[in-house]
Amino acid sequence: MRNFLLARLLQAGIVAIVVGALCFVLMRVLPGDAAMRIAAGRYGPDARIAEAAEKVRLELGLDRPIATQFLEWLGNLLRLDFGHSLVTGGTVVHELQVQLGASVWLAAAALLLSLVIGPIIGLFSGLRPGGVADRMGLIGAVTFRAIPPFVLGLILMLVFSKQLGWLPPAGFGSPREILLPALTLALGLAAMSSRVTRNAVAAVARAPYFAFARYKGLPEAVVVRRHGLRNAAIPVISYLGLQAIYLIEGVVVVESLFAYPGIGHALVHAIVERDIPMVQGTALVMGLMFVAISAFVDLLSLWLDPRQRRPA
Repeated sequence: MRNFLLARLLQAGIVAIVVGALCFVLMRVLPGDAAMRIAAGRYGPDARIAEAAEKVRLELGLDRPIATQFLEWLGNLLRLDFGHSLVTGGTVVHELQVQLGASVWLAAAALLLSLVIGPIIGLFSGLRPGGVADRMGLIGAVTFRAIPPFVLGLILMLVFSKQLGWLPPAGFGSPREILLPALTLALGLAAMSSRVTRNAVAAVARAPYFAFARYKGLPEAVVVRRHGLRNAAIPVISYLGLQAIYLIEGVVVVESLFAYPGIGHALVHAIVERDIPMVQGTALVMGLMFVAISAFVDLLSLWLDPRQRRPA
């Protein structure tokens, strides 16, 4: 366990440096004048924007060599100092505390909905491979996985907000307002988890111990609960680590679409306004979220399958 935690801490450190460095370089090579964008974000576009841009350039040291700016940022990162937003002036940590909480709620709701939808469909499909449920589940999985999140979100918004009027199209603060963006993410996650569950359940159903339990005359529900669910859950839980990529990537698109005040929405605005510390902070937090989710999934897999704890 100690080696596992040390490996994850090392991975988190590498992710922090690589993500921060990439954001630093990419923001510098974007076309246009960063000082002009920052001045426009602070003061608004007006006739004296050139003077304001020059003031911003001198204030933030954007006229210094890029290598000097990067080394200063790296030193601040080692001290866990993420700096201040170039637009609002507030600390990046304070900005992220508010936005990260909203994104965590959205990600948790999406993951919970996907676990309710996907594995249940996969369970019924895997118990009867080639049946009606299996074929319908395959069609649904291919359809929802092929639709981009922003298109799926627009469809759900048109149906449930505009046509039926059941849910608000945007906002934050109540369960009704989080349901549409969470469902948009959950359907894409459930599409793949349903097929992974289906394959895992089908493999378990072909195993000798599962057939033996049936031959003993145990009810089907007892056989599935005692001998099927835990063994089939191992690959499904392992796949959650890969789903974290889709989840973190989808948060950026879905939050912007539904005007949800999360970390993905903040990242888009920071890129537009050339707010480099905010871009680095949000990208860094999203990368560390992926490391944390992967570590949690690995620990859960070890708990489900004790064989993985034994030395080779």
